[in-house]
Amino acid sequence: MIFDRKKFYVTTPLYYPSAKPHVGTLYTTVLADVMNRIYKLGGCDTFFLTGTDEHGQKIAQLAAAAGLSPQEFVNQMALEFKAVWDLYGIKYNRFIRTTDDDHTRAVQDWVRQLQQQGDIYKGVYTGWYCVSDEAFVAEKEISPDKPMECPTCGRQTIEVSEECYFFRLASYQQQLLDFYKENPGFITPHERLNEVVSFVESGLKDLCISRTTVQWGIPFPGDEKHKIYVWADALNNYITGVGYGNPDRVEEFKKWWPADLQIMAKEIIRFHAVYWPAFLMATGLAMPRQLLVHGWIKFGDQKMSKSLGNVVSPVDLAQKYGPDSIRYYLIRHLAVTQDSPFSIEDLERRLNADLAHDLGNLLNRMSALATRHGLTIIQAPTQLGSAELALRDKLWSVLNDYLIDLEECYVHRAYAHVWKFIGHVNAYFHSQEPWVVAKNDPERFMQIMSAVCNSLYAIGVLVWPIMPQKMEEMLASLDVSLEFGPNLIEKLTVDPWLRTFTLHPIAPLFNQYELMTEEKKAETQAAQPQQQYLTFDDFKKVELCVGTIEECHEVPNSQKLYRLMVNFGSKGKRQILSGVKHDFKPEDLIGKQGVFVCNLAPRSMMGLESQGMMLFVEGNEGKLAMVTVGNPVPNGNPLR
Repeated sequence: MIFDRKKFYVTTPLYYPSAKPHVGTLYTTVLADVMNRIYKLGGCDTFFLTGTDEHGQKIAQLAAAAGLSPQEFVNQMALEFKAVWDLYGIKYNRFIRTTDDDHTRAVQDWVRQLQQQGDIYKGVYTGWYCVSDEAFVAEKEISPDKPMECPTCGRQTIEVSEECYFFRLASYQQQLLDFYKENPGFITPHERLNEVVSFVESGLKDLCISRTTVQWGIPFPGDEKHKIYVWADALNNYITGVGYGNPDRVEEFKKWWPADLQIMAKEIIRFHAVYWPAFLMATGLAMPRQLLVHGWIKFGDQKMSKSLGNVVSPVDLAQKYGPDSIRYYLIRHLAVTQDSPFSIEDLERRLNADLAHDLGNLLNRMSALATRHGLTIIQAPTQLGSAELALRDKLWSVLNDYLIDLEECYVHRAYAHVWKFIGHVNAYFHSQEPWVVAKNDPERFMQIMSAVCNSLYAIGVLVWPIMPQKMEEMLASLDVSLEFGPNLIEKLTVDPWLRTFTLHPIAPLFNQYELMTEEKKAETQAAQPQQQYLTFDDFKKVELCVGTIEECHEVPNSQKLYRLMVNFGSKGKRQILSGVKHDFKPEDLIGKQGVFVCNLAPRSMMGLESQGMMLFVEGNEGKLAMVTVGNPVPNGNPLR
């Protein structure tokens, strides 16, 4: 049974703090929070681990571009993640960072252990590397049609050749295949396991776990010119976060490991289903019980990701719709088994139908009717009628289906059953016509209202993991609360519906949103200025190239202009005027590479000639950021 274990340890991946959290990372984290809360309801002792993966080449580059040290940069970004998780009521037990001292020491001890037993050796790696994903790309993953493209993110890879330390991954190939065969439920959905088995069967090569060209990382013990490669560092957080390698936390580690559920998006399944189990085998530790690998959130036809620039801000969504409503939509209407589209139109339609109408209206109608007839205390009936028994039986049936789907971690299907029960309660309320019964049969009226209150109590318990704040408000309006310790879900399956409820006034729990009709859409589109398009030939005339700002001076009598001296290599040095004084200090620009329009006709401003244009992008709060390149390139090089 799902709650037979008395402990439940759930993890998210460590998020790479190269940008603020987006809806994709929020989805994974809410999934973990919901599963953690479900097991808490089931009477289990729970531990929820999340955090940030803070090392690597890309972090160092972003920190330099921001004028910060890597540590200062990740300190700021970790706070960004924590703020969003707090906003959404994410109740983790630990927010681990790969820069934490206990994690660093444990990872170095882990490397020493594997070196001593011969699982790590020094060699030379030559092959392809994706800076964006901080991942080496195996030859078998390279498409012959796109030989330099990363198979995961689609960005260009670079060819590297450098001394490194290797983990003997290939020697664990058969052991991994045997494990998958003996544990067919290791990955859910099952189709993902088939992908992993196919990858391993095609042949494993030893895994590079250190780099000399990356300086921002955990020093390799005994050879500090090497830094431990980010995945060997980051994956170990799942054990270091609960005490591995810490002599003062031995019992704690024994209690929590192995993890019961590790949640991630499908693009990182190889790291978690191949490399991570192999690391654990080498370390002599038990495997996690299950990996939940969910699909992508898609915006239009593309995966939602920060690298593609099509992300939706969780903060903006919470401010407009409320964090509990967004949690509901993510869990109830995004299927963990496949990619799911995200749109504001669908979000508002679901919130109206499922929350404002189905659940909120049920509570409001019951409460208003009771108030109208002066009914504050809802007494337990001496016996349940046939309609009430049928409704309770429907609850018990729904609970059975709910628990079956939770065994597979199909939370979207589990909560579809709960909303099916909400539909049954609405149908019951309508069919019993309590507004008629109240006039001439007070006892029957009390019986109906009791059945509705007991149903709302069960709904409040079951939905609390998704919408904790809203469900606590709803339960408080019935004068009941959640009492953790016993298995509350199991208690619902034998609940005799003998509670007494005291009703308290409550404002509507959920807002109703005005949906955009086809007519309004047409009016909005007609009112929008028409897009002006360039022909390809026109675009080819624009020459974009890279230059380094060597000098930055204020322009006398100008509140916004800087006079920049820019080195364009073989194209020479040019004076360019840029109106960015409100967003940058001179030291923010000097020494930085930017992108410029190099063939713009010279123009005069404030008596000075500007011989080009520098490109900037406007952020969410209107602050400008430089348009630059991922890696240093020769001055004057064109953009293609």
